[in-house]
Amino acid sequence: MTRSDLEAAALHDEHFRKVKKDGSAQIVNAPHLLAPIADSHAHLQLLADPALALARAGAHQIAFIETIVDVVEDGSVTFDDLAGWTKRAQLLVRQMGSLCCGQAPYDVPQVRIACGVHPHNAKDWTDEVERELTWRLHDLRVSALGEIGLDYHYDLSPREAQQRVFARQLELAREAGLPVILHVREAFEDAYAIMQEVGWDQAGVLLHCYTSDVHEVARWVDAGCFVAFGGALTFASSDAIREAIRAVPPARLLLETDAPYMAPVPLRGQACEPAQVVFTAEHACAEVLGDEADQEMRVRLLADTYRNALGLLDRPPTAWQREGE
Repeated sequence: MTRSDLEAAALHDEHFRKVKKDGSAQIVNAPHLLAPIADSHAHLQLLADPALALARAGAHQIAFIETIVDVVEDGSVTFDDLAGWTKRAQLLVRQMGSLCCGQAPYDVPQVRIACGVHPHNAKDWTDEVERELTWRLHDLRVSALGEIGLDYHYDLSPREAQQRVFARQLELAREAGLPVILHVREAFEDAYAIMQEVGWDQAGVLLHCYTSDVHEVARWVDAGCFVAFGGALTFASSDAIREAIRAVPPARLLLETDAPYMAPVPLRGQACEPAQVVFTAEHACAEVLGDEADQEMRVRLLADTYRNALGLLDRPPTAWQREGE
């Protein structure tokens, strides 16, 4: 199959394809996990075709997606376009029937929104940005404030600005009664210290895309934090991450893609999308339960991650949000 064939086929089917160096592609079989799954962190507005991605996610039993909107980078994107993406996805998903003998009983995933200012953009924080964020948080589709935190790997904003904006957004989340989604990279000491100083959000804290080791994760779990694992869990070099996921209780565990970033094996190196969380889910089951686990145990673990995501990210609007209607 050539690249043009791949692009044409991608308009109407649910298959994953691995693109080779010569431009050809082959279908990659996906695990059938027999359980609904939540992608707790994706960036739908950054995907080439968000509607197609939603349809394909539905075809692989992804029942819930939390999409991330940065008020500095994304503006009204997602808020304005989500209804249109969903409507087109409902049409596309009807064409995806090969997994169920042509019956295509698929549903488009439910989508909620997290809104915040990424640490990369902390340098752009102004009173106007804060007003925009506060206004966006009143939208009843918003279920979390995020992603927020510290990133000392790229240092795209001065660290002092990152720390100040992180702390301020934690305060806003508390005022709004919303959980927070954290981005922490090579900055765990400072991030934990700020959480201790400002206070752990009673609505919930999700540490997204965990990529550190088992020793670091312990104190976050002890503080009541949820922890999400993405495609990096599947990488050959990620032994430390695999050790860490085994230390997270099922009641605190979530799955994610961070689409369009960090596609899991066997699609590593390609653009990621929410449907690909099935590969991460399969690896998570193997790491947490061991290779000898039966299907019932796997379904039970995936049900835990799904309930965790909905309990944290699909809760009813807060009183503060209702006041802003």
